[in-house]
Amino acid sequence: MRAWPLTRVDLRTHVGSVLLPNPVLTASGTAGHGAELAAYVDLASLGAVVVKSLCADPWPGNPPPRIHETPAGMLNSVGLQGPGVAAWLRDELPVLNDRGARVVASIWGQHVDDYARAAEMLAGAPGVVAVEVNVSCPNIEDRSRMFAHSPRATADAVTATESCGLPRWAKLSPNVSDLLEVAGAALEAGAEALVLVNTLLGMAVDVRGRSYALGSGPGGGGLSGPAIRPVALRAVHDCRAAFPDAGIVGVGGVARGVDAVAMLMAGADALEVGTATFRDPRAPAKVLAGLARWCRRRGVRSARSIVGAVHDGAGCARGVEQRCLTSDQQHGVTRRSSPSGGDDDDHR
Repeated sequence: MRAWPLTRVDLRTHVGSVLLPNPVLTASGTAGHGAELAAYVDLASLGAVVVKSLCADPWPGNPPPRIHETPAGMLNSVGLQGPGVAAWLRDELPVLNDRGARVVASIWGQHVDDYARAAEMLAGAPGVVAVEVNVSCPNIEDRSRMFAHSPRATADAVTATESCGLPRWAKLSPNVSDLLEVAGAALEAGAEALVLVNTLLGMAVDVRGRSYALGSGPGGGGLSGPAIRPVALRAVHDCRAAFPDAGIVGVGGVARGVDAVAMLMAGADALEVGTATFRDPRAPAKVLAGLARWCRRRGVRSARSIVGAVHDGAGCARGVEQRCLTSDQQHGVTRRSSPSGGDDDDHR
């Protein structure tokens, strides 16, 4: 039996000015507005809980059906249903506080004023460490184009949220021709961090009924899950290269510890687990355990030491014997060959 070194792993990280005990967060829209996952995961053990996006006012969302399974993920057209910020502060946040969770409140709007009102209501909210500004929603003042599709509209939404008095993270869409331009606008407007990425636009058809498979009809839905992981990795990678000092949170298809490692190496300071929780609500805890196990087995003492590793030339392709010794030493890595027959985390 092979004996693995019992290396202590420091999982602490930071996203901009926000210090976190580890880089594994839940993804907005997949863990409810409160403590829905608490029966399966110790919420206090995660880096943070990112709640489902909230508008200043209650919003009914789209008609059903809202979910459609795909070969490598799912389409959703929930339509940002929510109770509104005031009801969330009264009914849901106290439960999260009782669980010891660090909370990231995600907000959205159809007008710039909606963002401003939601942000103002969150000022001083106990246990909230950051506000995620979800700009992947229609801007009524701009022919219903998504805020995230326009650098100026994105900047306007982020600027409007300054009254929250908390670090702001801009959640961006991959459905744009120039993500870096939009990301730059968000950062210039005051965002400390970028959340990359929201869902990809998609559609499902009911071939028996000769109709749309989702209740949103021609609006389609957002594709998430493993199918979009390469898109998210590319977005994280490119934004880290363009904005080396920005906080970055990677989201999209993270389901295993090795997926978390890839996000960190691409340049993310933290990552979110989302669609995987629909299959297994314990997924965030499993990803966290898998990340720690991967680091221990490779002698990586600090998770932050691998952040952006591919940009430093520290990553070796799977199956290649080259050890990248110089970069490994710089990142505190003691690299060991993996045994055959190990779990998935051993072979990436």
